[in-house]
Amino acid sequence: MAARENADVTDVVADWEKFLKRRYNKKERIELAKEFPHKRSLYIDYHNLEAFGRKGLALADQVVAKPEKVMADVKDALVRLGIIGEKDRRRVHVRFTNLTRKTKIRDIRSNQINTFVAVEGILRKTTEVRPRITAAVFRCLECGQLTPPYSQSYRKFQEPFRVCAQCQKKTPLELVPEHSTFVDAQKLRIQESPEGLRGGEQPQTIDVDVTDDLTGSSAPGDRVVVNGILRSVQRVNGSTKSTLFDIYVECNSVEVAEKEFEEVNISEEDEAAIQELSQDEKIYSKIARSIAPTIYGNTDVKEAVALQLFGGIPKEMPDGSRLRGDIHMLLVGDPGIAKSQLLRYIVQLSPRGIYTSGKSSTSAGLTATAVKDEFGDGRWTLEAGALVLADMGMAAVDELDKMDKEDRSALHEAMEQQTVSIAKAGITATLKSRCALLGAANPKMGRFDEYAPIAEQINMPPSLLSRFDLIFIMTDKPDSTLDMAIAEHILKSHSVGELIEKKRRMPVEGVDDAYIEQQLRPVTPDIDPLLFRKYIAYAKRNCFPTITPEARNALRDYYLTLRNLADTNKPVPVTARQLEALVRLGEASARIRLSETVEIEDAERVIKIVDTCLRQVAYDAESGTFDIDKWTTGISKQQRDIVRTVKEVIRDLGGEDGLANLEQVVEEMLKQSFPKEKIEAAIKMLRNQGEVVETRPGVVRLLERDY
Repeated sequence: MAARENADVTDVVADWEKFLKRRYNKKERIELAKEFPHKRSLYIDYHNLEAFGRKGLALADQVVAKPEKVMADVKDALVRLGIIGEKDRRRVHVRFTNLTRKTKIRDIRSNQINTFVAVEGILRKTTEVRPRITAAVFRCLECGQLTPPYSQSYRKFQEPFRVCAQCQKKTPLELVPEHSTFVDAQKLRIQESPEGLRGGEQPQTIDVDVTDDLTGSSAPGDRVVVNGILRSVQRVNGSTKSTLFDIYVECNSVEVAEKEFEEVNISEEDEAAIQELSQDEKIYSKIARSIAPTIYGNTDVKEAVALQLFGGIPKEMPDGSRLRGDIHMLLVGDPGIAKSQLLRYIVQLSPRGIYTSGKSSTSAGLTATAVKDEFGDGRWTLEAGALVLADMGMAAVDELDKMDKEDRSALHEAMEQQTVSIAKAGITATLKSRCALLGAANPKMGRFDEYAPIAEQINMPPSLLSRFDLIFIMTDKPDSTLDMAIAEHILKSHSVGELIEKKRRMPVEGVDDAYIEQQLRPVTPDIDPLLFRKYIAYAKRNCFPTITPEARNALRDYYLTLRNLADTNKPVPVTARQLEALVRLGEASARIRLSETVEIEDAERVIKIVDTCLRQVAYDAESGTFDIDKWTTGISKQQRDIVRTVKEVIRDLGGEDGLANLEQVVEEMLKQSFPKEKIEAAIKMLRNQGEVVETRPGVVRLLERDY
């Protein structure tokens, strides 16, 4: 019987020898032989193993069922082939990648313990790389005798009995580090990908134990597939051992997902449907109607959101700089206009989407933070926030204006540079946050005042406002025709919903599936949401349009037309940031058609959208021009001119002590044709900023600052 078992083992090792001699393993085999011990890992593609005939399928099944035995067999085959020596077996790692079956974290069960699993998700936390002892050697303090190496477990350090084998005395034994064996170790925590969750499901996590040459190869926010052996460890509460066990993955290999939306599977039928849709002349209106169909109207906002979903093209320049392709958009509007509902729908449409509310988010929760907890055994670990987890996708932040001032400032770098920098507790790291931000905010006073500048009505700094490519004002104005249409739409949606719920519980006469489908038509998207997600993923994966000379000229002419509105006395109407936004929007418009070029029609479409936004947020009714300063700095050019003139008048009227009569200042300003209310507002602003002080009633003095 023993001879038969030995023959079976020999046959398996021989099969591995034959497999390793195959052409597709040649490169890995040669590199391991030449570069050992610097290269200590042999990577085997699971797909290649399955393609190795009937024996390959049997070996592939063994990898999943008995991974430790398989790795020992592969090492035997490597020794037989002369690639490594017998003494190098312990230092060589056999790593398997590209497993056919991926297991969701929430689907891991007890029958998978000690088997090989592939788990995918987002890397949430990482510890520092530190040495871990694997074989400890001790010395007797009485006679100096060294003990044989004691193997160490994953979590608990084990010491031998305190009786020396040489002198037979009970004596303390000390660890001898120079004779012990150490290995680099790191702990990771991965979380389920957000695109796999629906509804209010809480994303689950699992810890991963990474050792040797795999350590330090990934950072928080990376989308990874971790291949390894599922292990269990008993919970211990003080001195009491629990019947419950914790699970972790003993990592065998890590695959970092580099490509966009690889997790969205697109079949040949899906691709044919996507290509057919792209040829439809009404594709833009179909896509707009497929975005939150239960929300009536807001067509211009939905068209802009569609462009944001598809996005522009990120560009890596030869000098190392990066131009973002993601489009940031802000919706400002009265309460009850369905901003939050739109945000939640968009997150479900995006192949990768994260939704959060600004009221309940901190800067650490949005970007990233260094935390000290039991996960890192008391050490500092990096934890990724919402914008890092939404990398290469969409982040929707509701109630952006309700965030604390310090927390909002964390968005600046994440929006423009699309990175998150952390420097805390000795950890200095830069994480990627290449996501499009869709924000929603309410006006300061609850409802929107169309006569006041936008910067005065939103509780957000101008430095953050200027980073948005598009800002839409969504007002709730009474309009009898529109109100009637909205009321009919809402009531019809509710009545159909009532019928559906009633039919689910009991039969209703005259109500069948065809009737319900007909009644649902006004709130049914033109494009099925699942196909829509695949459409976006397909476009972002395969479509990289280039701009045509005609479209380039149209965008340039529009930009120059706005710039030419400025002279020495008028405000600068538009900046280069808006031109970059035009280019990004044009690329997104071409992607919707799966076009290889940005045509003149794309340029005209985005010019219309940007022009609408500028008229809402930056139009200065007094000068009759676009005043981008109202958007980017919160202060119009006219207001800034008044402030400067007030300071000059106070300086001129002030005597030796710099004191000036307030009435005289106002009188002198009125002579220069400045409105009285604007003069008083400017003086009040200077007081608030501490640049002007009222020493006694009616007398002011200018505080000259040394810069």
